[in-house]
Amino acid sequence: MLEIKPNCEHCNKALPNTSTEAMICSFECTYCKTCALEIFENVCPSCSGNFVERPIRPTKMIGKYAASSKIVHQPKDLAKAKLNTNQYKNIHPSKR
Repeated sequence: MLEIKPNCEHCNKALPNTSTEAMICSFECTYCKTCALEIFENVCPSCSGNFVERPIRPTKMIGKYAASSKIVHQPKDLAKAKLNTNQYKNIHPSKR
């Protein structure tokens, strides 16, 4: 089950369960759309995978399966992230 992290790991923007700005990779690294698509150019700086929109957990399920309240704020070294992005951005995610 998805953890539904409450913020962008890079810029710390709030990304509550209802946010349509949340993007995740297959390891659930969580970023806002600006960081995921503009800064990291759809290449996760942690695993080099791609990003997809994070689903919104239905309100009726939040009581039973709460979203995480643990803030994960680990800004990436942009120089290293850029090297990673440049290496993988032109390779389809299935071939990275």
